[in-house]
Amino acid sequence: MSHDDDVITNQSPNSHINDVIEQRLQDPKRRNLFRGGMGLAALSFMGASTSLLAACGGDDDPAPAPAPVPAPAPPPAPPAGPTRASALGFSAIPKSLADSVALASGYTATVLFRLGDPMTAATPAYVNNGTDAAASFEFRAGDHHDGMHYFGLSGSAYSATSSDRGLLIQNHEAITPAFLHPTGQTIVGTLNAAARTVPDEVLREFYVHGVSTIEVQKTAGAWSYKQDSTFNRRVHTLTDTILVGPAAGTAQMITKYSINGTRTRGTVNNCANGYTPWYTYLTCEENWAGYFRRITATDNPNRTAKEITSFNRYGVAGTGRELWATVTPDTADNLYGRWNAMKVGASTDGSDDFRNVANTFGWNVEIDPFSPTGTNATPKKRTAMGRFAHEGAWPAKAIAGKPVVFYMGCDSRNEYVYKYVSTAVWDPTDATRGMAAGDKYLDSGKLYVAKFNADGTGQWLELTFGVGNVTAANPAYAFADQADVLINVRLAADAQGATKMDRPEWGAVDPVNGDVYLTLTNTNAASRPVAATDAANPRHYNDPKAGAAQYGNPNGHIIRWHEASPEALAFNWDIFLFGANADADPTNVNISGLTADNDFSSPDGLWFSQATNVCWIQTDDGAYTDVTNCMMLAALPGNVGDGGPRTITSVDALAATKQTQTFVAAPQGGKLRRFLVGPKDCEITGVAETPDGSTLFINIQHPGENSPAATVGDPNTFTSHWPDGGAARPRSATIAITKTGGGPVGV
Repeated sequence: MSHDDDVITNQSPNSHINDVIEQRLQDPKRRNLFRGGMGLAALSFMGASTSLLAACGGDDDPAPAPAPVPAPAPPPAPPAGPTRASALGFSAIPKSLADSVALASGYTATVLFRLGDPMTAATPAYVNNGTDAAASFEFRAGDHHDGMHYFGLSGSAYSATSSDRGLLIQNHEAITPAFLHPTGQTIVGTLNAAARTVPDEVLREFYVHGVSTIEVQKTAGAWSYKQDSTFNRRVHTLTDTILVGPAAGTAQMITKYSINGTRTRGTVNNCANGYTPWYTYLTCEENWAGYFRRITATDNPNRTAKEITSFNRYGVAGTGRELWATVTPDTADNLYGRWNAMKVGASTDGSDDFRNVANTFGWNVEIDPFSPTGTNATPKKRTAMGRFAHEGAWPAKAIAGKPVVFYMGCDSRNEYVYKYVSTAVWDPTDATRGMAAGDKYLDSGKLYVAKFNADGTGQWLELTFGVGNVTAANPAYAFADQADVLINVRLAADAQGATKMDRPEWGAVDPVNGDVYLTLTNTNAASRPVAATDAANPRHYNDPKAGAAQYGNPNGHIIRWHEASPEALAFNWDIFLFGANADADPTNVNISGLTADNDFSSPDGLWFSQATNVCWIQTDDGAYTDVTNCMMLAALPGNVGDGGPRTITSVDALAATKQTQTFVAAPQGGKLRRFLVGPKDCEITGVAETPDGSTLFINIQHPGENSPAATVGDPNTFTSHWPDGGAARPRSATIAITKTGGGPVGV
């Protein structure tokens, strides 16, 4: 994820379930329910009626929310597949503030692929002082390594069993500008007049965003990447990209670059990822909105009321986070001007400017790593999967004769959890069809948003034009058609009464029982005051280490749910794990009973090993960094409902109280251990593994990002010099982790 654009734009009246909680807490019989026995079938936090749940979107809703779907039957026996590890096979490591990668005893980490590393034989080694030629970055590793996936390689084709040779494809989410240029970004002026004056700096930044594909290989037990591989490839902000699905070719997608609305240039802010049963990669555009320039005082008078509503809901406003649109003079092909989302042309359709360009971002982008050239090399933005701040797209297990299903989070405070269900049902013979299979399964389907009920059940609410409140009569936004719905998914989710969440980030599907896990990284008091806590987001407290500003849910939690089958529209849910300091209040904050061996804050990255079923949890923290750098932990998962009922009392700064209840499955002791701690100022993110589980690939993102920008030319001021050491500028990098003597990692 990116810290820079976490702008709250959800002003909908959708409930945090607190209306239901308040009404049920007033009934002592309901409160006493928790003192009696309760099984998974009940999962009853307040015993809320379906009529109350249907109304919890607020009295000003234009129409009742869709009726809840009945709760599913208790989970069936786990399907055949990976077996659970019975124990973790390493000793927990302590927290660390060192500028190094600390790793559990018996394991080795090798630096594999760093910012600026060359990806062709002709590209020179990286100088790493800000002077490397801007154009050379088209063939170098990008910055802020993030989500990634390993595809086994045999010859030139995918191999499900190759654990010593493969393609590693990964995202490059953002940049640390101070280390890309000799003395940081060159900017003149202030506020709306601020401008970039060195085009080469901006060109360098264009290239280091996006995606890298590299061929990796293990020789004599050591991993390296093949610099001259024909599979090596960069996709970045300048790469021609095809728009496909229901929103492609519509009036809202027309730009000067593509007057028929079927193409756009590049991808940006690629955070988490996904992969498909046909061996392609999904890179997900997260905090894309902040890159575009749109000065509202100037632009709003030229826009329709619907356009302004859409811009506001997605946060398309301001100067642009990197000021890319301000370089003058522009090029003939609008290299810089295409980041200006203001209406500056005279046309009625937007074919002479880039007023609609923001609509071409915020999608899942499919890339075929096995086709670096040719017809299938052009990435495709899959609009049927919806437009929002995509943190990732995590597939359910593909089952012959069943739809293909992906789960997705929208990473911002008070945003939602989504599910995509394909129209076509899975045919295993499509596994070798690459992008053609993507056309079949990802261009037609239904999109849903999650509603988490206070009684531990939930529903997937359909986001289809004409269903529920998603109509032309919706007063907040009058939807025109399904393309309009997909372009404005956040508004459609508002209309249907989805549950606001504490920053939905990475998800993962347990390969043993199909349960879906999702990290809710954290939130603050402004986003979720004590009166807005609910069953799915139950904590509001102060972290004494961080001061009053950390009221809210500064340490985050992990929620999970079980469906009778992936395409089902009902689910049961509970909370798997709460982040907390080990010495925090055990009743209302450290609910999972964390100790010095496993306490953590702000869960972000998440991955289930397909070989061992270990659940890997990564952190991106700002609330606990005086105690430790970010980390990765290993957990042994269970099943939805295997915890017990708890009552939490949340207290705000004025000592007002609020109660809510939840089921908690709390890994403790040997079920959760700290495995890795990263260098200073980093985020631990991205996990990939070889098929046999013997190698984990992990990304160390933005080490040293808190170095003082004003003294970037002085290496003595860098907070980190990882991974090169000495006086070197820090670099984001991928590491490969293996066990001494071999064998699966973590067990």
